[in-house]
Amino acid sequence: MADRKIVAYNRKASHDYFLEDRYEAGLELQGTEIKSLRNGKVQLKDAYISFVNQEAFVKEMHISPYTYGNRFNHEETRIRKLLLHRSEITRLQQKVQLKGYTVVPVSIYLTHGMAKMEIALARGKKLHDKRESEKARDAKREIEKAMKQMR
Repeated sequence: MADRKIVAYNRKASHDYFLEDRYEAGLELQGTEIKSLRNGKVQLKDAYISFVNQEAFVKEMHISPYTYGNRFNHEETRIRKLLLHRSEITRLQQKVQLKGYTVVPVSIYLTHGMAKMEIALARGKKLHDKRESEKARDAKREIEKAMKQMR
């Protein structure tokens, strides 16, 4: 999409989990948080999604303090509310409780001036699964390299 600017991507999520269903969620941010996010000062590496009282929250997402913020600057790793439809929240909660899934943030992007987070319903990978996906990625890279040399 042309109107979507990706600010941060969580590579660790695709390495550690099988990402299945993806959802788009809005973020409830403070003024200095959105300014810092627009500057790309956000990190999703250790972030995760939790549910409390039919609401979704992202925890451990690190947004650096805004450079020109004064005493109104935000706390770096505060708990932030996700804006999802009620049906999406209940569907995600049920899958997490019953089937052993987890919900992880995949990326943060700006669209039409608003910050959005792509979250995914994920199932954990075992060590052998990680090795298999690494072998497949290496094989694909070798095939691309050979095709490029043939041209």
